[in-house]
Amino acid sequence: MKWTGWTLRLPAGRLILVVALAGILFVPPLGHADDALWALLKGGDQVVMMRHATAPGPNDGPDFRLDDCSTQRNLDERGREEARKIGAAFRARNIPVSAVRSSQWCRCLETARLAFGRVEPWTPLNSFFNDRSREPLVTPEVRALAGRRPEGGNLVLVTHNVNIQAVTGISTLSGEMVVLTPRPDGTFSIAGRLPPSKL
Repeated sequence: MKWTGWTLRLPAGRLILVVALAGILFVPPLGHADDALWALLKGGDQVVMMRHATAPGPNDGPDFRLDDCSTQRNLDERGREEARKIGAAFRARNIPVSAVRSSQWCRCLETARLAFGRVEPWTPLNSFFNDRSREPLVTPEVRALAGRRPEGGNLVLVTHNVNIQAVTGISTLSGEMVVLTPRPDGTFSIAGRLPPSKL
């Protein structure tokens, strides 16, 4: 190894090693974006749209009834554990939650109760997967709520992927959260997303 003017000449093997080490040194810290998002939530004033936890099986069939959980696709034990883990993540980080609203579907209500211990059913969060004619009626209501700053903490909205996608353009995993920041003009910006694997 020797210097020639401003050029450092290295044997090929050592050059590869130096490049590899340099790459490691300049990799941004893992979880940095997630930490920033949790810090934002700790300050309150955010709206969290969350897809219900894992509920395996086919889509709700023709015998579906809103008042009968046995006719719906429900959380399994994995989904219940995901919901509990979400609640534990909020508590461990002292994230303030002012209110929790949910779709009336059983899997959403159970997710909300297991995570936060309380829930207010709100029909605009109900799935329109099987009736797309409802989307233009309910999505503006959810958007309007997401554009208002919550008082006393963060507002959590537990709903379905189809609803979250209509509001944010983001397709979510089961138990995933999309954090929205209300703006003074009544709209919102997307601050980021927290999949269940990052809790």
